[in-house]
Amino acid sequence: MSPVAAVAADKRFRRVHVKPASRRSRARAIVKPLVRWALPAAVALYALYRGAGVVTHARVLQIDRIDVSGNERLSKGEVMAVLTGLRGESLMWTDLDAWRSRLLASPWVRDAALRRSLPSTVEVVVLERTPIGIARAASSGGELYLVDDRGVIIDQFGPQYADLDLPIVDGLVTNGPSPADPLRADLAARVIASLAAKPNVSAKLSQVDVSDLHNAAVMLTGDPAVIHLGDEQFLPRLESYLGLAAALRERVPDIESVDLRFDERIYVRPISAASQKGAAARRAAAAAGKNGKKR
Repeated sequence: MSPVAAVAADKRFRRVHVKPASRRSRARAIVKPLVRWALPAAVALYALYRGAGVVTHARVLQIDRIDVSGNERLSKGEVMAVLTGLRGESLMWTDLDAWRSRLLASPWVRDAALRRSLPSTVEVVVLERTPIGIARAASSGGELYLVDDRGVIIDQFGPQYADLDLPIVDGLVTNGPSPADPLRADLAARVIASLAAKPNVSAKLSQVDVSDLHNAAVMLTGDPAVIHLGDEQFLPRLESYLGLAAALRERVPDIESVDLRFDERIYVRPISAASQKGAAARRAAAAAGKNGKKR
């Protein structure tokens, strides 16, 4: 039997002896990145916080000037009164939308824009409402109110608005200063805008009645007749009446109303004995309205 030679063990099959990591080494591996990144982050956050505080309180970035433009009826003092407290606020952090909302609460302000302007200015641009007529309340003693094309009541009509030559609008406000009916406001605005295309016609307009949504009626200065225009073709229909007024009065000296809604025909109603008093009252009201606006 031949001797068996001893074969050296193959090192590839030896068990590798690995020394387990200690708990201290694992903790160090976790803490080291935290220290490396968290500390600089904390320092940066603190610097940002302090920087924000410096910016907030820096005098150069505090609002000390407010420029107002676009206002005509509203004085600068009235605008500034609404913005009381804005001066001294931080230019960077004050809520300009909140201040804009305060301005929009003013009846004269239709829109407004506030812009920051470095180093310490806020620019305020105001868009005012444009009154189109003087609404006469059906009750409340017939009080008069300025209204715009949306029926928004701007202010009670008084001597401060004597320079405004506007027609009186009936049927728009029931119990002022309650909100106006938007549909009737739209009808009144369409009538007035249509006639404005011809200044010589618009200048004659004294009253507009929009009680009937489908039949706007107007009265002209010096003419007691109620002229029914319907809900369209306001200017052509009124111009046709003006062209025929003299001829109509030759046939009917005292006219109570003229209906122009039927383009090919004109219906004229004479003043009856019972309505003489009402016609006199309408003439007096029209004259009073015009005189009141001119005073």
